[in-house]
Order: sequence, then C-alpha cells, then structure tokens
Amino acid sequence: MRYVICILLLLITTLVNPTIGQADPGVSANNAILIEQTTGRVLFEKKAHEQQPVASITKIMTAIVAIESGKMNETATVSKRAVYTEGSSIYLEQGEKMKVEDLVYGLMLRSGNDSAVAISEHIGGSVEGFIYLMNEKARWLGMTNTNFTNPHGLHSDDHYSTAYDMGLLMQYAMENDLFKKITGTTSFKSDDRAYAWQNKNRLLTSLYKYCIGGKTGFTRRAGRTLVTAAHKNDMDLIAVTLNASDDWNDHINLYEWAYDTYDMQKLTDEEKNRYKLGDTEQNVTGYFHNELLFPLHEGEVQQLNKKSFLYKESIDSDDVIGKTVFYIGPKAITDTTIFSTKKPSPKVSFFSEVINLYKQIIRVE
Repeated sequence: MRYVICILLLLITTLVNPTIGQADPGVSANNAILIEQTTGRVLFEKKAHEQQPVASITKIMTAIVAIESGKMNETATVSKRAVYTEGSSIYLEQGEKMKVEDLVYGLMLRSGNDSAVAISEHIGGSVEGFIYLMNEKARWLGMTNTNFTNPHGLHSDDHYSTAYDMGLLMQYAMENDLFKKITGTTSFKSDDRAYAWQNKNRLLTSLYKYCIGGKTGFTRRAGRTLVTAAHKNDMDLIAVTLNASDDWNDHINLYEWAYDTYDMQKLTDEEKNRYKLGDTEQNVTGYFHNELLFPLHEGEVQQLNKKSFLYKESIDSDDVIGKTVFYIGPKAITDTTIFSTKKPSPKVSFFSEVINLYKQIIRVE
C-alpha cells in the first residue's frame, strides 16, 4: 500500500510540474551543446568546453570572415595550392576564375577544401594571412578555447575548438543575413558550373523540417562533427555535436526536447513603469525600449522575479536611468536597460508621408 501511495504522489507531482523528472536528452556525441540563439542561453551541454578537433565545421569561420570582408563580388583566381588540397572538393582547376560568393557556396554546401584555400588566398593575401584573420575573429567573439591552423579543418594537432566555442560562432554567424541565406540553401548553381551543388546537410534537406542551416564535418581523428540551426515556435536554436556516431538524431532529439520543454517568455514590454528611488518617496517613470524574450520552462516561470536599480545621477536626463535584472530564484539570468523616455518612433520620409496622405484621400487600404 505504501508503495502504491508513493507512485501516486510521483505521478501527481509530475502532472503538476511536468519538467520535474523530465530527463535531459541523451546524445551519442562525445561533446555537445544546445543554445537559444537570441539570448545565448545554454539549454543543454555535455563536455562543452573540452578542446577537440572539429573538422569541416571550421568552414563556418572561413565563410563569415569572407562574407564580412566585403569582397564577395570579386573574382578569385584558383592557385595550384588550392587545386591540390586533399579531401572534399568542388573540383576547381588551376588558373580558373570564380566569384568569391560562389566559392563560399561551394565551401558551405559541398565542403570544398579547394574552395577554402582559394577564398583564403584571395581574402587574406595568403592562406597564412587568412588564418590570422580567423584567429583574430575567434578572439573577438570570445572563443577562448579555439585555435585555427587552416581554413578547412583537415587535421592538425594545433587546430581545435570546443562545442561551446563553435556554438558562439554559429550564434554570431546566423545574425548575418547573407550567411543565413547561404547556409540555408539546399541547392546552388554557379554560372561557372554545368551542374548544381547540393547541400550535404541532410537535416536541412530531408530529415528535419525546422532546420534552417548548418555545416557538416568529418575526419578520422575528429569523427563526425555537426553544427545546425533550427526555428520552431518562435524559438531559434543552435546545436553542436563533436565526435558523434549518430549526429543527425542527436540534433533532432536535442531540438525536439527543447521545443517541448521551453517557451520564449515575454519579460518586458514598452509600457511605462514607475520606480521608487531608493528609500525616498520620489517616484521615477521609466521605459523599456525593446521587448525582452527569454527561454524558460514551466517550473522556471513560477520562480521568475525581478529587481530594478536606478542610477541617481541620471534620473533627470533623457538617457539611461537604470536597469532591471531578472532572476530564477536567486540566480540572475538576464537584464535590460531602463530609459527615462519612450523609444523614439522611426522617422518617416517626406515621400512616404505624401504616399500615406494620397492613400487616405482615395481610401486605399
């Protein structure tokens, strides 16, 4: 009887708070991480800060450095060094000329190592010059456990990263519209090719309809590596797995677990709020300029609280007057700025005003 009562109590507790007892997803990967893109919140991790070889997911960095160089419309000339780079290839020929943007498509969709070298030599002046740019970008992004020695990911003992660092990189890269377009493309045909390149990312092309991009990788030393991004239920997620025997299913399971467990909760709006200044009777009006969303599971929503802090020296200005910090229990999870004025409305051009007036006159909706 006592055993039956315990089982009933456990069932009742699970129904009241479904996140209790809900196990984290298992993964085949040696290292893994799952990140909510807009906030950077880590939802799941497994040895995420352990340095490992990362193979061709290196090319995410190669792509974003190329895109940000401003040289995507330039034409690169393919060198002998590029043509004779071992491993996966888009079959460039020595002396061939190809637009850098097309080379980046070949890099991301077909994982062309020859393309990586051709891009590097054109953007960086040399492969070595480009590697310097890659490592400078990694340091700027806070990838503290990362070092690149090549632009393609072929094995080198000094070429390594972590699941966490690669998640940071993908989070940053997905904010770039052109990168997002390229990584989410299933098929691309260059004007210099008689056939189209098909994306190797099977999560994007067939296995998971919510996948919006990513990059595959493999070497014998690194095993299978994979970075992907997904969008569902107004939530953007990034998954990274290193040395995974079942990476496609690892990513699907991570995504579905997160979408079942977490929701993007609205923490702020743009309505005005009243704040009490310290221990005084003075009240101050403040505004949030942006809607703040944060991924929370049901149990965390119940523990959510906030505290606001005002800066005494700024309360009479039209600038920042303080901040609001949000907590789950005693742990701070995020914060946002309090302003003394509303967010200014975007300026409407004179031409737009004329068009709007014309529509009103003729009653065009």
